[in-house]
Amino acid sequence: MTQTKKLEEIEVIARSVGWGASKILRSYYRGEANQGDLEINENKKDGPVTAADLAANYYILEKLQAVFPEDTFGYLSEETHKGTDPIPQDWVWIIDPLDGTRDFIDKTGEYALHIALAYQGRPVVAVVAIPEAEKVYFASKNHGTFVENADGQITPIKVSKRDHIGDLFLVVSRTHRDARFQALIDALPLKDRNYMGSVGGKISTILEQKSDVYISLSGKSAAKDWDFAAPELILTEAGGKFTHFNGDPLIYNRGDVRQWGGLMASNGHCHEALCQQATEILAKIDANN
Repeated sequence: MTQTKKLEEIEVIARSVGWGASKILRSYYRGEANQGDLEINENKKDGPVTAADLAANYYILEKLQAVFPEDTFGYLSEETHKGTDPIPQDWVWIIDPLDGTRDFIDKTGEYALHIALAYQGRPVVAVVAIPEAEKVYFASKNHGTFVENADGQITPIKVSKRDHIGDLFLVVSRTHRDARFQALIDALPLKDRNYMGSVGGKISTILEQKSDVYISLSGKSAAKDWDFAAPELILTEAGGKFTHFNGDPLIYNRGDVRQWGGLMASNGHCHEALCQQATEILAKIDANN
């Protein structure tokens, strides 16, 4: 069996798990779940954790671990992650059962869930579900990106062909921006902005050709492995690029799950120029502060 074929078979299983977890999140979102609606179980430094996070996380782990044993496959989930050492297995599932918890609580509908399988620190299978849109985006390495709707219709999907910086649309959160990041995006000569909550939701707008650019810039804190592993692969397999500003690839499961620095995700056509501009703009911002 070829590696690509094996990944495609894993992708089918992960997609099914994504749909099941998506239904769990939708039931909590509507207050239909047995354990109440949006009860907040605990507060971590990274934000609220709802009963929905934990229920979806339990479901995902239970389904994956039944097929992918823990002696071969490691599991790095937002809800169960502890410690600072890399997971020792070469194959690691990286899971965010609810990306955009604040959007979930605030009822914007702009939440997502991420399931990625990484091999030696790089994603090779990915699922990003957007429950309220009833869509699942999925990809495996060298096999392209597809979107499945609630009717089971599967369609290949590609990023836009816009190739001038002045024609590109930036997707950002409505909130969560410090002054440094705001100054950066204000200085980039892009056409306009779209607004979306979760990272998975943001990258889905690039796949849907509504947006072209997403930027993450760490400040006092940084986004984590589970924020990016699945969105990265669905973007790159659809023709986009996702790197650090200096062009380095993202490496996952390094022990420190935080992805520090500046990260650029784009439709790929102006990627290097955008990274260079962002680096130069930040240097000026930092020099003036």
